[in-house]
Amino acid sequence: MTKTQKYMKINGEQVPFTDEKNILSVVRKVGIDLPTLCYYSELSVYGSCRMCMVEDQKGNIITSCSTPPKNGMEIRTNTPRLKQYRKTILRLYLASHCRECTTCPKNTSCKLQDLAIRYGIDKIKFDKTEKAYKNNYKIDNSSMAITRNPNKCIQCGDCVRMCNETQNVGAIDFALRGYELKVCPAFDMPLAETECVNCGQCAAVCPTGAITIKNDVPAVWKAIFDDKKRVVAQVAPAVRVALGEEFGLEDGENVMPLIVAAMRKLGFDEVYDTSFTADLTVIEETNEFLNKLEQGDKLPLFTSCCPAWVKYAEEKHPELMPQVSTCKSPQQMFGSLIKAYDKEKNEKDGKETVVVSIMPCTAKKAEASRDEFITGGNHDVDIVLTTNGLADMIYESGIVFKELEPEALDMPFGMYTGAGLLFGVTGGVTEAVIRKVIKDKSHTNINNIKFCGVRGMNGIKEFELPLEDGNTVLKIAVVSGLGNAEKLIEKMNAGEAFYHFIEVMACPGGCVGGAGQPFGLMDKKKLRADTIYASDKQTQMRHSDENPILPTLYNGVLKGRTHELLHVHYPVHE
Repeated sequence: MTKTQKYMKINGEQVPFTDEKNILSVVRKVGIDLPTLCYYSELSVYGSCRMCMVEDQKGNIITSCSTPPKNGMEIRTNTPRLKQYRKTILRLYLASHCRECTTCPKNTSCKLQDLAIRYGIDKIKFDKTEKAYKNNYKIDNSSMAITRNPNKCIQCGDCVRMCNETQNVGAIDFALRGYELKVCPAFDMPLAETECVNCGQCAAVCPTGAITIKNDVPAVWKAIFDDKKRVVAQVAPAVRVALGEEFGLEDGENVMPLIVAAMRKLGFDEVYDTSFTADLTVIEETNEFLNKLEQGDKLPLFTSCCPAWVKYAEEKHPELMPQVSTCKSPQQMFGSLIKAYDKEKNEKDGKETVVVSIMPCTAKKAEASRDEFITGGNHDVDIVLTTNGLADMIYESGIVFKELEPEALDMPFGMYTGAGLLFGVTGGVTEAVIRKVIKDKSHTNINNIKFCGVRGMNGIKEFELPLEDGNTVLKIAVVSGLGNAEKLIEKMNAGEAFYHFIEVMACPGGCVGGAGQPFGLMDKKKLRADTIYASDKQTQMRHSDENPILPTLYNGVLKGRTHELLHVHYPVHE
């Protein structure tokens, strides 16, 4: 039996709808961009900004984000009343806002600024409020990953809902009431003293400059201009499928050859791919897992690639830390490896290697600063830039990104396999490990692995994998979003599930959805993931064991130092 088609009228046009949860979704479906400051379809509805209001046939003004569509409903989206209301709301926001736009990190990417331009706000008809005039909230720079500037907060609640609902961290929330209302950590503590895991997802959804990513671009320029520094860069797998969006290229397009060309023009001495040390991670983590499985150690083994997840486990579930892999993340493996590899060359040339990471992730900034990642008295990684940070450097230099001639990575650490590439998407670490666990390296078998349940953008994926011995069936879970990790942990603690191996990535969708990437909802993240999968399929080597550089390293710079350079012990392990 077919369902009766439902319709509503939008600006006089009859529009069909099905399961849209609100009027706003129906309106946007027909190509009308209703303005919002507090609405993200992947978060709960808050309805505070009132910018998305529409007018019904009775002349009532209703918020489209919090009102479900009804059959026969008639609405208008652009009446004189609505235009006036929206302008008034924007003027009220701006009257209490710190309007130093030209020096704001969100300049040109601020939603409040965009809407003010869109609605032609050239005058603020209200006196600047005392709060805005004083601009007296202290800027919180305590975090290694993000900066909080409460003077630019519009109380939209996006960051609060992201931190509490999606990530289950609860580092920030609303405090006080009325005119004094603000968003801050409990007791207004510095962010670094809270349970913040540095995932940066709050900054990703913040519509203004109230929460922004730490800017380390000046430190990179300083290193590049220092003749005594050898500036070596590593580029994470997820960066290649997002950076192009900043320069008008297709969403999800693989622009790695253009990234290499741009970075050479910027002055980097060597450009490598973090996918190389992702291959190393696969080797080390798979061996660790198989050893635990053979020896009957407590399982599951949790992945350790995501520093926000590691911090979450430290803060909320320290009892799980002995089950977190001892492998350093690919970023940290690269840092310790390249500095050991360059030691003799640097002594000869009188130079010092400075490792700059280009990452989709803000938590990598905090990870690089940890004392656990100091080798021989120096941090393994010196500076971490996000994808957006690299874009800023390219813009500043005047490089026309789309017109660059593609260039190849440097060797030897520009060699990688498809398995290493997969680290950029949720389930990628697990799929790479599965390829090593299953000894059949044929491309047919590798292509079939994707059907086991490891792929897809679902926040929780659970599946079983029979091993070739015919006696063992591995129970595996893949999680993205820390709120989903908490759900899985609760399920395990209740005795409702057991797993041998669990991959956790803090950012929804994995690294393709990192807070340091150009912002995108799940549809855009999926496009990026699809490109990574396509790139993996096009590589000649798709199994980490096939990387020809690894045996040379294990017999060379890593000989006798594998544990020192590739593994880590956090204090809670002791």
